[in-house]
Amino acid sequence: MDTPVHFSSGDEPYIGRKPLYVFDVLISSTLDLSAKLAERTRAEQLTELQKAAAQIVPQGLNIALSIRELVRQAHLFPALVLLRSLVERAAVISYLRVTSDALPLWERGWKHGERPSLVKMLTVTHPTKDTEGARKTCETLNHLVHGDPFAAEYNLVALGEDAWGYGVGRNLNDGPLCDFVCDQSISWLTVLAAN
Repeated sequence: MDTPVHFSSGDEPYIGRKPLYVFDVLISSTLDLSAKLAERTRAEQLTELQKAAAQIVPQGLNIALSIRELVRQAHLFPALVLLRSLVERAAVISYLRVTSDALPLWERGWKHGERPSLVKMLTVTHPTKDTEGARKTCETLNHLVHGDPFAAEYNLVALGEDAWGYGVGRNLNDGPLCDFVCDQSISWLTVLAAN
């Protein structure tokens, strides 16, 4: 059978996988919540934190939707690369929520060199202040974005029973990688929505 040029919701290759289902449910509920909150942001006077959230959270939702569409089309590696941007939005809004003195820095443009590192934001906002976990998370995400040899491991595809290669385009047969993308997206979309 020929592979369709574009998968729809009824024929996508990873449909039926539990993490994908949970991701879909979370996206739907988060979009519903976002629509309700959007009405309030137009009707009320907002705090500085609420103004920041009104900018950051929709960006994160857009990224989550893009990750979902990439998964639908079996473009798993690019979905992983976008995960870094979703994590960043979740970390920024979480950091601003728990570190109120950072709001003026955000309002001035959140400039590189002035803003905290992603490791710091993840550490400060983690309940156990887990610096090592934050460092490992950032290291993995940075490898994916910067295209070094470690990132290539996530782009391996089976070429048969005993052969592997670096894929270009769709990855139709890697359920564990699909689950990883969805599990990570679920975690960070949850953090984003909770703020």
